[in-house]
Amino acid sequence: MAVDLARDLVPDGLWKIAAPLIPPFRPRRQGGGTVPVADRKVFTAVVYVLTSGCAWRYLPPMFGTSPATAHRRFTAWTKAGLWRRLHRAVLDELGARGELDWSSAIIDAASVRAKRGSLTGPNPVDRGKKGSKLHVLSEAQGIPLAVAVSGANVHDSQAFKPLLLGIPSIRSRRGPRRRRPVKVRADKAYFSAEHLAWLRSRRLIPRIARPGIESGERLGRHRWKIERSIAWLFGYRRLTVRYERKGSHFLAFLGLAAALTCYKKLTKLAT
Repeated sequence: MAVDLARDLVPDGLWKIAAPLIPPFRPRRQGGGTVPVADRKVFTAVVYVLTSGCAWRYLPPMFGTSPATAHRRFTAWTKAGLWRRLHRAVLDELGARGELDWSSAIIDAASVRAKRGSLTGPNPVDRGKKGSKLHVLSEAQGIPLAVAVSGANVHDSQAFKPLLLGIPSIRSRRGPRRRRPVKVRADKAYFSAEHLAWLRSRRLIPRIARPGIESGERLGRHRWKIERSIAWLFGYRRLTVRYERKGSHFLAFLGLAAALTCYKKLTKLAT
């Protein structure tokens, strides 16, 4: 049963993509210490924590690694940028198959409660309780291309440029790598003359609702796709309430969730 659960969490196809990206284990200079745990066991434990939402200290022994070892390796991998590179690698697989729709990019955000830590702030829509905000940019069909985390009191528009600049250079089915959509869709929270001018200077077509002029109905035909993307990410229970003291660790879980969401699209193509 434990083997089946591990294979469900980290199938062979996902591990084939992730394994080359994992930094090699480096023993202590002074020697000694515990026997190193296989990378796949630790990776599976991290995916379990993300999926189930359990605390590190409650990590079941079935994964063959202690909670301390799993958390320590997770921290090291986060510093090495593993989750961002994994997300890009899965996007490369989708791009090479022509499964990314570059006709537009869609941007939105959602808030979660936070117990503590950096990248938090009083949530203006939750009676000022401390929280964090997840910022997500997807392609036209809702596949997440870039993600970010901020305090809940940070306005959505502050993540507009960083998200667009954060789109990685992704393989294409034909021709060079690509990182620029044709249009950018967003709701009224992202509207400003500066953003419009910035998009046009980069030859991007703005499709941002104008406050007091346009209703949200036209955007609604596309908005549901990014809302579905955020719902996919919230399906990973570790993201529904933030417990991480370090904002970089919460962002790491968000990046891993985005990579797993993209990988599920790959598995659907294979079936």
